[in-house]
Amino acid sequence: MTNSVITNAPALIALQNLNATTQKLAATQGRVNTGLKVQGAKDNAATWAIAQNQRSDMSALESVKTSLNRATSVADVALAAGQQISDILVEIRQKATAAADPSASAATRKAFDDEFQSLLLSLESFAKNASFDGENILDGSSAAVLDFLANADASETISMNRQNLTLVGLALDGGLDLTSQTNADTALAAVETALTTANSRLAELGAQAKQIEKHTIFVGKLMDSLETGIGNLVDADMARESARLQALQVQQQLGAQALSIANQAPQIILSLFKG
Repeated sequence: MTNSVITNAPALIALQNLNATTQKLAATQGRVNTGLKVQGAKDNAATWAIAQNQRSDMSALESVKTSLNRATSVADVALAAGQQISDILVEIRQKATAAADPSASAATRKAFDDEFQSLLLSLESFAKNASFDGENILDGSSAAVLDFLANADASETISMNRQNLTLVGLALDGGLDLTSQTNADTALAAVETALTTANSRLAELGAQAKQIEKHTIFVGKLMDSLETGIGNLVDADMARESARLQALQVQQQLGAQALSIANQAPQIILSLFKG
């Protein structure tokens, strides 16, 4: 290679190599700093696009999970109130059975009726106040089915039926009382039917709540799988990148020294003209 004071070819080559090493070092530092081997479309357009689509699905599934969590809360509140209503019906039945005793006195029936009426009011109160986030599925205010998100495309839903556990819904609103044996017999029959109805409706609600719980678990696992998949696509191998970073730092130092040596060549030529 011809030595020249005008064109220093070795220095140009050394500079090119140093610039290439610096670029690789910057890319590696970026991967180490962000933890990502694909930080944007420029790094790998196809992989980045796939990862972005998966991130979009994850965001949508987060909304699905929120919807399902709300469904679970609505169901939990309703089931808690429903359990209390069922317990009240068991107690009401006991009062009605006692009042239907032919040997019971008028005073005794009056005492049973006072408790009977009080328990009916409690039942109605539980049904009317079983609300979560403004939603009550026990008060009979609506017959519409509640639908919640089931997938990221919002093309599927999971449903929860409303269960009317008010006095009207359980057919206990007919002015029942226990003041006579005949009335007690009538009330007992109505309460027994109401208890069967309430337990059947709670069983349906419990089954739907279980379905929602299972679907929530599925969505959570799906989100975990998507997150892992995205990581496989774009996450950097930190151990490998750390080793590469150290190697490139050494190469950069050597390249700087090589450039320094190459830049000394014109000085050597100049010394030939010194007498």
